[in-house]
Amino acid sequence: MASFLNAPVILQILPALQQGGVERGTLEMAQAITQAGGRALVASSGGRLVPLLRSLGAEHITLPQCGSRNPAHVIRNARMLARILAQHNVALVHARSRIPAWTARMACRRTRTAFVTTWHGVHANTMPGKKLYNSVLASGDRVIAISAHIGRMLRQDYNVPPTRLRVIPRGADIEQFSPHAVSGQRMHQLAEQWNIPAGSAIILMPGRLSAWKGQALVLQALAQLEAALPEQPWHCVFAGSDRADGRFVRELTQLASTLGLDSRIRFAGHCEDMPAAMALATMVLVPSLRPEPFGRVVVEAQAMCRPVIVSHHGAAVETVDNGVTGLSVPPNNAAGLADAMLAVLRAPPATLATMGATARQTVLAHYTTEAMQHATLGVYDEILGTQLAPTFLHTKNTPAPFQDHGLAG
Repeated sequence: MASFLNAPVILQILPALQQGGVERGTLEMAQAITQAGGRALVASSGGRLVPLLRSLGAEHITLPQCGSRNPAHVIRNARMLARILAQHNVALVHARSRIPAWTARMACRRTRTAFVTTWHGVHANTMPGKKLYNSVLASGDRVIAISAHIGRMLRQDYNVPPTRLRVIPRGADIEQFSPHAVSGQRMHQLAEQWNIPAGSAIILMPGRLSAWKGQALVLQALAQLEAALPEQPWHCVFAGSDRADGRFVRELTQLASTLGLDSRIRFAGHCEDMPAAMALATMVLVPSLRPEPFGRVVVEAQAMCRPVIVSHHGAAVETVDNGVTGLSVPPNNAAGLADAMLAVLRAPPATLATMGATARQTVLAHYTTEAMQHATLGVYDEILGTQLAPTFLHTKNTPAPFQDHGLAG
């Protein structure tokens, strides 16, 4: 029993370890569990981040086709996971995605293991059966919402009571995302890589290329900006990967050409150094067409003291105080977005510096990776009766945060 309480085994489960916000949160919690004296396991179908996970002191267990919706695969993996839980004396399973959560719930019921879920995504329930499919993420012994916006949805749509619901915002790694941590050389390398002329303002839109993220809206707003400032040097960089077939980037490239923006636009693909990209940016855009569940890139930009422009809905309402820590505009409104970009380009440097400093202080107070790790360990402690959170908080000589600049989510 002493070993169980002092060094509990916590297993996180997700479809794969490739890239994205869910994967990043998994690695951050694996690091925190290990740092707090627990044993961190991660079950997934694998991916490029497995070596990084292992470097944090965690162990990876391969569950083939962990994200497959095939019921036979889910049942097979549930049986396999139940054996894993028993073999490793797992105290708690933390599921971060729907199919792995169904797998984990079956295994946890069979082995009577504590079960925690995090609701990360949008997960609409408009189609028949979709609400039932989603509901597994609302069924944990504790259910973590990554924003107050998601917390309200879980209470209203899935009847998650306050006794089980915990709101824990995602956070920025304030060591990596710090203006003082990025060298001029890193910024210069990116500017050369993107072929940005010296003296040009850089409008940065980070994130995967996906229609609901608003890249087409940005191009429409940029056409209006071009009409207002035809002589001013500025370029817009879309830093994010497309789907494997590259279809969406081709559509965006064609739209940019139609709008006469060819020379102004850069499709940079996946960026390996997001702190340097944000340090280089004059402003950062997050104009999502649908409400963001959280939007970690917003607080990362704020941690870098960058002016950030967001759509005024979802969790962005929580993280951006319009005119104080950033700018918010009506969703799906190209004219409003163009006006906000124009306002940043015309603002006095002192005004932007004040906004950036205020934004970073807000992140330091409410939206750090360490705060997220500590609060999540506290959820584990609630269920297990352990002391992971206070141990984590008071641990001396902690290892340096993992370095993978391309994990923006």
